[in-house]
Amino acid sequence: MNGLNRNNRAMPLSQLSVPLTKDQAYALVDAVSERDDLAVTASAHENEATGEWIFEATCLEEPALAAFAEIARQTLGGDVQFTVEAIDPEINWVAKSLEGLAPVVAGGFFIHGSHDAGKAPSGMQSIQIDAALAFGTGHHETTTGCLEAIDRLLKRRRPHNPIDVGTGTGVLAIALAKRLRIPVLATDIDPVAVTTTAENAQANGVGKFVHALEATGLDHARIIAKAPFDLVVANILAGPLVALAPDMNRLVTKGSSIILSGILLTQAARVVAAYSRLGMVVRFKILKKEWATLVLEKL
Repeated sequence: MNGLNRNNRAMPLSQLSVPLTKDQAYALVDAVSERDDLAVTASAHENEATGEWIFEATCLEEPALAAFAEIARQTLGGDVQFTVEAIDPEINWVAKSLEGLAPVVAGGFFIHGSHDAGKAPSGMQSIQIDAALAFGTGHHETTTGCLEAIDRLLKRRRPHNPIDVGTGTGVLAIALAKRLRIPVLATDIDPVAVTTTAENAQANGVGKFVHALEATGLDHARIIAKAPFDLVVANILAGPLVALAPDMNRLVTKGSSIILSGILLTQAARVVAAYSRLGMVVRFKILKKEWATLVLEKL
């Protein structure tokens, strides 16, 4: 999933964590993700040994404990005791956490690291994405949901002007370029993600198709000039997706498809409502664990 990631190499980092229930952990991830000044990443995961759920946030320098405590009180209705640990700033912590991940098969794509190059099953399109400072290796349910949505959508219609918003490592833009062999605009707020996307596109043989662009939101001149888009893919977070709905509406036209992900099941109705008000209807959903991928059409 693309979201709260920043260039953190050689910067002091710390990790803040607290054990919670599953619902509480995901609720706190959502609340923290609404802020862009608190954490580099926010995530929830299960400790397989104990069955306990853990909320984790990685922060630049010392975390703003008072702010985290206040968000926890507002979100969970009580106080929690966070644990804080320092992280070695010389370690590429994103890459380290993703080393050795097994390949992923989704939507007819075989997403893999360089250690699994050449192992794609017959009939699968190979996409090589190695662990990097930008997020999006294809392993998260939001990314596999998008890949399956792309595959299903392209069996029904062929878009001619797609855009991938919040591209991360560029995996979704690369998938579109491989399948369609047409230009794909790939945007991200993070310059590291933009560089990573361009490099990954080149490595996957679609460098001439994927055009990576650093942009905050959807009001960049190059985005506006290339509109209207007949396919928008945005795998970010529910809050930003809701905020971007009016701009998204201005960049599409009747019949355009919009794939939205990075949405918890509990947030889906809120996102659907924001886009329905603007004349976009849900054509289908892909649900994976706690996550929803929505495929809409502009009427």
